[in-house]
Amino acid sequence: MLAKPGYLLKKALAIVTLSSLLSACAGVTPGSDTEDTASAKTATATPEATPAPTASSDQLAARKLAPRAMPVKPPEEQLPAVPLTKELLFKVLSSEIAFQRGNWQSAYVTLLGAAQQTRDPRLARRAAEMALSAKQANEALVAIRLWRELAPESEEATQYYLGFIMLSNNLAEARPILEQRLKDALPQARGVMMLQIQRLLARAQDKAGALTLLEQLVGPYMSMSEAHLALAQEAFSTGNSIRAREEAQIALNLKPDSELAILTTAQVAADNGEVERILTDFLKKYPGSREVRVAYARTLIDQKQYERARSQFEILLKSDKQDATTLLALGLLNAQIGDTKAAEHYLTTYLDQLSRRPDESRDTTQALLILSQIAADRNDTDAALKWLSQVEPGDAYLDAQLRRAQLLSKRGDLAAARKVLAEIETNGDREKTQVTQVEAQLLRDANHPQEAFKVLETALKTDPNNPDLLYDYAMTAEKLDNLSTMESALRKLIALAPENQQAYNALGYSLADRNIRLPEALTLIQKALALAPHDPFIVDSMGWVQYRLGNLGEAESQLRNAYTLLPDPEIGVHLGEVLWVKGQKTDAQKFWREVQRKDPQNDTLKSTLTRLRANL
Repeated sequence: MLAKPGYLLKKALAIVTLSSLLSACAGVTPGSDTEDTASAKTATATPEATPAPTASSDQLAARKLAPRAMPVKPPEEQLPAVPLTKELLFKVLSSEIAFQRGNWQSAYVTLLGAAQQTRDPRLARRAAEMALSAKQANEALVAIRLWRELAPESEEATQYYLGFIMLSNNLAEARPILEQRLKDALPQARGVMMLQIQRLLARAQDKAGALTLLEQLVGPYMSMSEAHLALAQEAFSTGNSIRAREEAQIALNLKPDSELAILTTAQVAADNGEVERILTDFLKKYPGSREVRVAYARTLIDQKQYERARSQFEILLKSDKQDATTLLALGLLNAQIGDTKAAEHYLTTYLDQLSRRPDESRDTTQALLILSQIAADRNDTDAALKWLSQVEPGDAYLDAQLRRAQLLSKRGDLAAARKVLAEIETNGDREKTQVTQVEAQLLRDANHPQEAFKVLETALKTDPNNPDLLYDYAMTAEKLDNLSTMESALRKLIALAPENQQAYNALGYSLADRNIRLPEALTLIQKALALAPHDPFIVDSMGWVQYRLGNLGEAESQLRNAYTLLPDPEIGVHLGEVLWVKGQKTDAQKFWREVQRKDPQNDTLKSTLTRLRANL
């Protein structure tokens, strides 16, 4: 069986996903902060450093993770009075020119030397930026060390310095700084500081050394619950689950009502059953703990227990009926469960809440896409289009516009659909290809295959080696019974992408369906099946070529397998024909009637019944 043109694109347009549910749950915010939840939030916040150009993700993360007890205004840097001599000006300008020309090393050495000579931290900082841009971590650390030496009061320099130390194997350098910060922290902020330090040390390459350093740092404060929480988190990150559970339990014993302690205890638990027991026991004692209830709901979602997760969010909503993220989570969960009426209620309420808070920055895309899908599923095209029209530019904007075009075409307004597609401002070749594929698909669906063929042919003139366009072009040629063009396009696709199973399958099936070159068709389909042994379309093709070769037993076996994998009408028609020819007419009629119930206008079924002079 041929995989339809645009098949992968349609799969990409799915709306409700488990990941969206989890992200919604992660965003649930408590109605009021306890000391622990405030600590947890602060512990996960990191101070922003001025980004250097094109630094690697590790380098960016490293320079963001330096801990601070609380946001404070950094002291003014004491900059030296450096006269801008002709020699210094020349060095700065020549280094910048060299850097722009790609010679980072010369630029770096020049500025680093100037920084050492003038003792100006700004020059050391710029040298560090150049090394970061060139992804040279060792050279960056040399410049950052000098920068901090020249500007010891600079919080930004310290952040960079600590972050890069974590990526080196010299953790001892960081100990004096971190010790002093813990010592200087206000008592109420020291616990937060420990948790932030742990997050910093979690980035270290030397995991054992990081745990040892953390033990030394928090040693004087072992009467604090946060000290043990930090050790639990660090032990867990190094794979020492036993130590992690021990430290988490000590933290909980020191502070039994601590949300942060119970969440850490659950995080390091041995299995899902223990996690559920830990969280439910805590909720029995402290039913108003929102963060723990959210964590419990997420655990249930992980286990695909959506009904129970929904119940937890309904409890959360009772305590705050206007909490936007809880409304969103309930909307997503009900959509996942299939309760579309409830999903609509919660999602529209969510959007209504946001409309009353214009200053609140939230993404409405998920809600709008799901509401449009629900409306489309009940054939309310106007409502579906209304929701899609509200999707603002962003990651989902293209999909929303493609969906608008599909709905307009389905309503019979092909011209309006093509106008929507023509007005889309694409960003790159991939998006342009998607728009072309959708336009061709809409034309095929409207029984205009020749126009679809022209659209794809035009697109291929500017992008001749695009595998997606080549496949759709070949399938459209097949629909026009232009076998030579189809075969040429698929042969080119196979040459460009030898692992593309759909190309082998499409060519093999087309030959088998026309009952020509059957040995070659079998070889092509065998290749496709070797690449994707569980693809129902390819398994169907194998059944069909076996039927054409007269191997009815093998054909029935393959087609039954394909229909089990995917009860698609086309596969059902094929299986029915094999059974009919084998004399199992009652069984054949059963499958055909099932196909007719699913797709009353199926052309393949109609032509098969006519050709075999069969009836239902």
